[in-house]
Amino acid sequence: QRVNVTVRSGLPMVVAGSAEPCAQLLVSSIGVVGSAEQNQRHSARFFDVLTAQLGLGPERIIIRFYPLEPWQIGKNRTVMTFL
Repeated sequence: QRVNVTVRSGLPMVVAGSAEPCAQLLVSSIGVVGSAEQNQRHSARFFDVLTAQLGLGPERIIIRFYPLEPWQIGKNRTVMTFL
């Protein structure tokens, strides 16, 4: 219930100066991606899945973490602060 995934394939992207196949993962969450230590653990797991599923080397994948506050997410006609 707290994870949403959007996949957009076929977008032109350049990573490290190369247009070879690559991927970018954006992760946003309330209270789960707020520190370097948390994101280091998440990063390792995400890279394991992405390299296995996409057949890309880890140097072709970028992960961006965005910590959110409950008032920044709307759901069921309110914000997460009140749910």
